[in-house]
Order: sequence, then C-alpha cells, then structure tokens
Amino acid sequence: MAPLLSLAGATQNPAPAPVRQRIGGFGGPAGLAAFVQGDAIDAIVDATHPFAARMSANALAAAQATATPLLVFTRPPWMRQDGDRWIEVDTVDAAANALAGVRRNVFLTQGRLQLAAFARQPQHRYVVRAIDRPGDIDTLQDCRLVLARGPFSLDDEIALMRDEKITMLVTKNSGGEATYPKIEAARSLGVEVIIVRRPKPPENRTVYNLDDAMAWIRAHRDAP
Repeated sequence: MAPLLSLAGATQNPAPAPVRQRIGGFGGPAGLAAFVQGDAIDAIVDATHPFAARMSANALAAAQATATPLLVFTRPPWMRQDGDRWIEVDTVDAAANALAGVRRNVFLTQGRLQLAAFARQPQHRYVVRAIDRPGDIDTLQDCRLVLARGPFSLDDEIALMRDEKITMLVTKNSGGEATYPKIEAARSLGVEVIIVRRPKPPENRTVYNLDDAMAWIRAHRDAP
C-alpha cells in the first residue's frame, strides 16, 4: 500500500513531502468515492485542518460509500490555562462581531479565508498573518500584512505583539504545537484572545499523535 498525499491546493507553495502527491479537489464525495475505487485505495487518513469541515464530511461519505476504513488524524485542541483571557465563539463572523467597540490593535491569525468579515469593524488597526496573500486583504482599511509560515517561537511572538502594540488576538483553535506560542505570548502579555471553537468532528475514530496513526495504518496494511 503506497502512500498518496492529497492536497486541496489552497496553499500556493505547500511544504515538500517525501511521498507521491496530488493537488486539487475530487468533485465532492461522489468524486472522492470514485477516486478511492479507481485507485484501489485500501485506507483513508483524514489529516485535514481541524476547521476543514467540508473535506472531512466528504472523506467520511466516501469511506462509507466504498466500505473503506477511515481514520481521523488531527491535532489536540488547545485548552484554556490559568492566565488566558479567552472569548470563545463558534464562527469567524461571531469573532468579528466580538470586536465591536473602541479602536484596538488586532492580530488576525485565523487564516486567509473569511478576512472580509472583519471589514465590518473598520475602526481597528489589523495585523494579518498568513502564508499566502489573502484575496480580500484590501477590504481592511487599516492593515499590515505579514507573510510567514510557522512554526513560530515564543520570543518572536512576544516581540511581534509588543512591536505592534497588539491588544487583541483573533485565532481559531487549530491546536498543535507549531502555532501555540501565540497563545502563550498572549497569556504572558495579558492580551485578550477571541478564539473560534472547532466544528464538531466526524463520527469516526480520531487519534492525536503520529504513533497511533502509524499503528492504525500498519494494522490495515497487514490485514488480509
């Protein structure tokens, strides 16, 4: 069973991988099911971003339609710690609504999509960090764009927030270690955080570490 890494194509320059790759969509769950059957896929690992709800739903539907084993491999969510000043919301739109009020310096790290939602709060100065330039960045009147790819160190996150005089961080609860230093930096500096909760995960087995994922793959590879 040779591995195949499938990427949606949302990132212009994805990090290289040591396995065969394909880039692009499948045409919904039916298209993915057809690909699974046509390429003789033995097992599916859904390792998409925790907020890629549609992709996860398509993977589950295709797995059920083709009777293909499916594992969800994702990052453990961040948990509130002593000193965190979190405002938890369910959507990016709700995060934008939570910014109503006086002018602040806001650090947006929720991803390059749905950025236009924050145009409803034009009173703020925004610092936007993304891997690629967001298509709707110009909807923000007062904005600085920082193009960067994690992981980020705690010292760098503290320095950035201090230099930009950040008083509010907006992020999704993506989990994992690569971007957690921004949460630690906000805690250290007393910066408030508007954090978007994860969507409900699919009804399927979920693991949070690579060893468990590899054990599951080996078990299905060795099955007769």
